[in-house]
Amino acid sequence: MNALQAEFARRIKRGERALLPFITAGDPDCDSTVEILTRIPADSCACVELGIPFSDPIADGPVIQASFARAINSGFRVTSLLDALRAARGRITVPLLAMVSYSIVHRRGVSAFVEQFAAAGISGVLAPDLAIEEADELLAATRACGLSTIFIAAPTTEPDRLARIAAASDPFVYLQSVAGITGERSGLPPDLPVSVQRLRSAGAKAVCIGFGVSRPEHVREVCRVADGAIVGSAIVRRLNEAAAHRERGPALAGRIEAAVRELAAGLPG
Repeated sequence: MNALQAEFARRIKRGERALLPFITAGDPDCDSTVEILTRIPADSCACVELGIPFSDPIADGPVIQASFARAINSGFRVTSLLDALRAARGRITVPLLAMVSYSIVHRRGVSAFVEQFAAAGISGVLAPDLAIEEADELLAATRACGLSTIFIAAPTTEPDRLARIAAASDPFVYLQSVAGITGERSGLPPDLPVSVQRLRSAGAKAVCIGFGVSRPEHVREVCRVADGAIVGSAIVRRLNEAAAHRERGPALAGRIEAAVRELAAGLPG
């Protein structure tokens, strides 16, 4: 098992729920990203979803779009990120899941991309714009390198596609709480238990919920029915706030760590 699979296996065996924070890679720079990753509390976080900046939004709301744009305008390069992650091996204790547009994967070459990300210490890949029906090449490459592949299911996903997504996703399926784009919301839909049960019945090993999860009470609500809560915009908003103060390095990492710990307070005791 890779680090991500091992972490989920351990938590499922113990009946533990987890937080899965999302941060933008390279905002404001790759050294700051590494500093943030070293400060993520591994006791409460099963992994970090590391967003690879991309110029064309997929399902990202305005908060994450702003962060991606800032990283790109600052000269973000995937190669620089991988170099920084390789140099930090041993300092980052939480598993890493790369959220990346498939166009980036395809441009670099699928096998080369997966090999390079595995060598940098990344445990899994989530390509939100890749349909399960077109994922055979990526799945073959990730399995050959021992990486996980995660797919997203929506509340409207048909049963036959749910089964395919559940079978291909290891160690969990990413369930959108709502159809639409990411972003902070005041509340979550009441039918989450039904959506989770549909995925479990389809064979999902575990289910983690994102889109709109932005407060400790949301984390608590999600973890009553799912295995983990994915929080993006509520954390990336801190990156946007830090940019206004020109924060980076340890100061920025401290800001993000505080936000993650505040959200983790919603996890079951």
